[in-house]
Amino acid sequence: MDHAETVTFGGGGLDRAEDLRRHPELLAALPARTLPLWRGKPLLKESGDALQILDGHAPEAGHPVLIGRIDGHALFARDVSALEVEGFADTLGAFQDPSTQRAAGLPGAFAELRAAMTRLAPVEAEIAATARGVLEWHRTHRFCGRCGAPTEPGKAGWMRMCGEGHAHFPRTDPVVIMLVIHGERALLGRSPAWPEGFFSCLAGFMEPGETVESAVRRETWEECGVRVGRVRYLASQPWPFPGSLMLGAHGEALDDRIEIDPEEIAEARWVTRERLVEVFAGRDPHMSPAREGAIARFLLQAWLEDRL
Repeated sequence: MDHAETVTFGGGGLDRAEDLRRHPELLAALPARTLPLWRGKPLLKESGDALQILDGHAPEAGHPVLIGRIDGHALFARDVSALEVEGFADTLGAFQDPSTQRAAGLPGAFAELRAAMTRLAPVEAEIAATARGVLEWHRTHRFCGRCGAPTEPGKAGWMRMCGEGHAHFPRTDPVVIMLVIHGERALLGRSPAWPEGFFSCLAGFMEPGETVESAVRRETWEECGVRVGRVRYLASQPWPFPGSLMLGAHGEALDDRIEIDPEEIAEARWVTRERLVEVFAGRDPHMSPAREGAIARFLLQAWLEDRL
């Protein structure tokens, strides 16, 4: 679709400097800059609309992971979750977390990326998403999946290896997210874990041996009992919460009868264009729209504007 790479976290043009991962002597010759993350939250400037990237390798916490090359500098990310911070809140890890945390000696504050993503410049959003995703992978892959031995980082943070020589590399979980249409209505659903009234496009993880088209049809049927015919790919979005690639698709429903699976979804409904306009404008008292910056919002907005 047109403008597919304008989705949040996409199209920032980050130079990921894969060549430097393979040549540590070249990497060591470049001046370093560092983006710290605390429990997945990037450090932001006081304005909240830009990353607070530090000179050098400070703070000396966590293993440095090369994110890319910017303005002649090697940019690293570090997991500084071991640092003591001020600002603990009950909302940590929640669906919506407006809290910020501060660490002594560091400028700015750590903030939830989903709350800040639309305020960041495209390349900074891509940097933050990459950093969050790869650091989460390190956190959950400290032991070898083949032999159980501890693993250690390598290749500038883009590999882990155990003592038996088994190498592991960061992985992304593919997820289909579908704008299912029947006439002039879109099928929206609410997960049991979401706030009351919050509706978005249906989505689900792909299975081994499955195409995007098959996954769209299977997930829509499993969650809502709706059969889907024609499917076409629209756009993608990295979604590092914790580590997915959202594959946006358009599906044409063959019928409009809804029969939800309560284990998969709490509510589902067909929404007209007219009502969705009111929802996006905040004038619907019973529905709130997909999160701004998420690919679901991007797809729905494109549908309203006839840009699919």
